[in-house]
Amino acid sequence: MDTAAKQSPAPAAEKPSGAAYRNLVMATIGFALTFWAWNLIAPMSADYKDRLGLSSFQQSLLVAVPVLVGSLGRIPVGALTDKYGARLMFPLVSALTIVPVLLLIPARDSYGAMLAVGFLLGLGGTTFAIGIPLVNSWFPPSDRGLALGVFGMGMGGVALSGYFTPRIAKHGDNLPFLVVAGALVVYAALAAVLVSDRPGRQVPTDTLAHRLGAAGRLRVTWELSALYAIGFGGIVAFGVYLPTYLKTWYELSPTDAGTKAAGFALVTVIFRPIGGWLSDRMHPALVSSAALGVAALMAIVQAFDPKLMPGGTIALLVMAAGLGTASGSVFALVSQVTPQAKVGSVTGIVGAMGGLGGFVPPLVMGAIYSSKGSYSIGFMLLSDLALAGCVYAYGRMRNIQRDA
Repeated sequence: MDTAAKQSPAPAAEKPSGAAYRNLVMATIGFALTFWAWNLIAPMSADYKDRLGLSSFQQSLLVAVPVLVGSLGRIPVGALTDKYGARLMFPLVSALTIVPVLLLIPARDSYGAMLAVGFLLGLGGTTFAIGIPLVNSWFPPSDRGLALGVFGMGMGGVALSGYFTPRIAKHGDNLPFLVVAGALVVYAALAAVLVSDRPGRQVPTDTLAHRLGAAGRLRVTWELSALYAIGFGGIVAFGVYLPTYLKTWYELSPTDAGTKAAGFALVTVIFRPIGGWLSDRMHPALVSSAALGVAALMAIVQAFDPKLMPGGTIALLVMAAGLGTASGSVFALVSQVTPQAKVGSVTGIVGAMGGLGGFVPPLVMGAIYSSKGSYSIGFMLLSDLALAGCVYAYGRMRNIQRDA
């Protein structure tokens, strides 16, 4: 590809520096904390449903609004990161996320207010588009897949939220929001000191609109977006909706449902760096194809409503492994075919599509259940999408050159 040919990869013998690992650790922690904040509403959605008398669709909408805003927000945030660097963007976005986290306290008794705060809370979901170009710039091509996969483990903030938020809430309704806000204050201060951009990084001189337009004109941007919308979109969708699904269909308590949903998210976190590591050793499109094929098969199994133990648990966890692996391999592919100066812009678009892939399924699942009293159709739709991604990754994406 012409764009790939312009890339100037680091020499194969180059080894990551101490600064590279420091930035990787800081980016991963920041990603995890802001994702926890981004997902604060979902683990408490059953409580909001009961308190505010919401329908299944209204509950799904409340959970999905931060996902939508966080997804679309990645597009400008990724482009701004190309321009101003992660050294400014990471502490700034982390600090701004504190505001909607605290606003959840006075908004909890009004559905309209919760939707408005959920809109602002979407800001926490944009840090993905800051961390990818930061980590990508610090690591040589031979190590980028694993490094980006490790950074991707920050999406474990969803698991942290699912597990800890309802448990902390037992000690005080407002305590989860105060704890997360406090953690973000500490992180923003540390990030201002410890996050640094790679010396000599390329700073684009053209306008934001021009950079986004250039990234949007790359065919590979939309191919990668489609694959990521399936892989990461599935993770986000299950992260925010799985507690509701388990509570409604399997009649679990909110705490048990949150715990099992956290287990699902934890598996996706573990397998994301595995997807990146495998992509350092074989073409990432092959990894994506195999992983999406596994996810498609498990979605079909779950569509037949197996008992939670052991059938449903096995199907959901193996599905999580497939989606996590696919998410890691897709961004390994992004790093190989995108010029460094455009990584933020392309990441913003691809990340936005991944998040949007997580926005639609909760609404669809809620609407289908309200209409049909079953989730089977939703799981079959997921299997169809995953199978389509599997075929396309193998048939088209494996022909893209590595490190061109």
